[in-house]
Amino acid sequence: MQIRDLPYSDPGDPDVRSGPRFLFWLGRNQLAGQLKSLSWGLLHQLGIAGLPVTVGLAVQAVIDRSGGRLALAGGLILALGVMIAVGDTMLHRTAVTNWITAAARVQQLLARKTAELGAALTRRVAAGEVVAVSTGDVEKIGWFVEALSRFAAAATALVLICVGLVVYLPSLGVLVAIAMPVLALAVLPLLPRATRRADEQREKAGQATELASDTVAGLRVLRGIGGEELFLGRYRRASQEVRWAAVRSARMWALISAVQVLLPGILLISLVWYGATLARDGRVDVGQLVTVYSAATLMLFPLRHFEEIAMAYSFSRPSAQRAVRVLSLHRSSRDVTVEGVTPSGDLYDPATGLMAPQGQFTAVVCGDPDEAGWLAERLGGHAQSGEEDGADGKEGRPSAEVPSVLLGAVALDEIPLDAARAAVLVQDKDPVLLSGTLQELLDIPSSGLVTAEAALEAAQCGDVLSALAQASPDNEGDPMRTRITERGRSLSGGQRQRLALARSLVTDPEALVLDEPTSAVDSHTEARVAAGIAKLRRGRTTVAFASSPLLLDAADRVVLVHEGTVVAVGVHRELLRTEPRYRAVVTRETDEEAAASSALNGIGAVPAMKSIQEVEERA
Repeated sequence: MQIRDLPYSDPGDPDVRSGPRFLFWLGRNQLAGQLKSLSWGLLHQLGIAGLPVTVGLAVQAVIDRSGGRLALAGGLILALGVMIAVGDTMLHRTAVTNWITAAARVQQLLARKTAELGAALTRRVAAGEVVAVSTGDVEKIGWFVEALSRFAAAATALVLICVGLVVYLPSLGVLVAIAMPVLALAVLPLLPRATRRADEQREKAGQATELASDTVAGLRVLRGIGGEELFLGRYRRASQEVRWAAVRSARMWALISAVQVLLPGILLISLVWYGATLARDGRVDVGQLVTVYSAATLMLFPLRHFEEIAMAYSFSRPSAQRAVRVLSLHRSSRDVTVEGVTPSGDLYDPATGLMAPQGQFTAVVCGDPDEAGWLAERLGGHAQSGEEDGADGKEGRPSAEVPSVLLGAVALDEIPLDAARAAVLVQDKDPVLLSGTLQELLDIPSSGLVTAEAALEAAQCGDVLSALAQASPDNEGDPMRTRITERGRSLSGGQRQRLALARSLVTDPEALVLDEPTSAVDSHTEARVAAGIAKLRRGRTTVAFASSPLLLDAADRVVLVHEGTVVAVGVHRELLRTEPRYRAVVTRETDEEAAASSALNGIGAVPAMKSIQEVEERA
């Protein structure tokens, strides 16, 4: 795989059982690149290892006054120099290729998982962690994959050099052969502590990144309440914790480096002392001593790769674990069994009993906002974190026991992802607007039956278009060519919400699920938006999670979900009169008021009349 061939046509199916298994999977999938790097690394290392032999030959030739052997030694040194230069150049080229392609593979896997999960991703994994994985962590993972082949080349070269020295000069070669494994493994007792400190540093860095992301996202609100200094102080403390954690980690790695300088120094001193004794007694030649000493000195270079691979692994292991935490999330625990199907019909959730008839506008009222978000995700065919690991507050709903949502007679999690996305679109309660022009925002895959103008009109975006037209004098006042800033930060919350609604309406899916689509607009605008949705989506399945009487009154039918089960179905005004639990949610009736109403006349008819009249007047 070459850099010019990126991106991968298929990044593969990763092993997400653990971080180390994921790293092994990456290395195995780049076996060809690893072997190339290993080959060039061996050429480079063995070229360096050959220098002491030729230098020893040259020294001995000078002592023996042999011009022929001196010329031969010079020629060998020149050849070894070319070998070292070529090996080092190609090693660097292949190693960097391995690094970049491994990082690119991880980024593709993350992008694919993000597209698969959609808005559900940030509900299961913190946004700061996703950012950390997709930026810094992919580089650390790529570093380990790249360093692995260089380490293998260095280890192989060390073994070959030790064997060669033992054969060449046993009296000194045995000393070097015994000392090298000790030098290589001497830092192992220090690695667990260094790894823990590195993990602590990255954990604190991830928390600081998440805090910064949250602060930037809520900057407008913070300015409104004067909270910038409070959050700035929090970030200062978080960044200082990261700094101190980094210092503690650096101290540990400095100690490891010091050990790898001290012990080789002791070896060289011992080698010179013992070799000089042997040379004085005439048991070895001066050239042989120079050869062994030079070889031992140059062996310290590949020995440094042991420190690097330990550092790369300690940094990449938690990074790989974070990547696995994201990549192990699934849209569904079931296999795709239905191909080439475009489902249609009633949208039905067997887990709660919620039915959204085909072609009707159904409003769903939940007393718990978290339950509404959970149910909206289910209707879109997204697997819930609570179904997979019980982490979403939905214990007792294991994946094997929760049936899939049905669209017509087809289970959403048994059809390909593209077909499910085209059939059911879920708009999150906090939608994100990508940067670009308004025309680009609305230029998305759709049925083609709903124009951008019709969608903007239904979402009551007239004031938004006027504001964008005034903000784009260079575009002759054309709001469709006006650039929207990142996440729509230049717009108010209500304007962002209505533009996101228009984007959802343009797609014109078979079933559209809206989670609190009018929570950020005023009552007057909300009534017109509700009417616009009902008009534009007439004959199409629409589900809106809301508790606003204005939107509920525009729906064809209203469903009340209480504690995960449908308990009432009807129209808004009827449910206000007959269902106390519905009335309590819609009118914001307190428990004390509901109890007083029930105590007076069973279902609270007399006290409730005032609330009903107030709600109907608002509607």
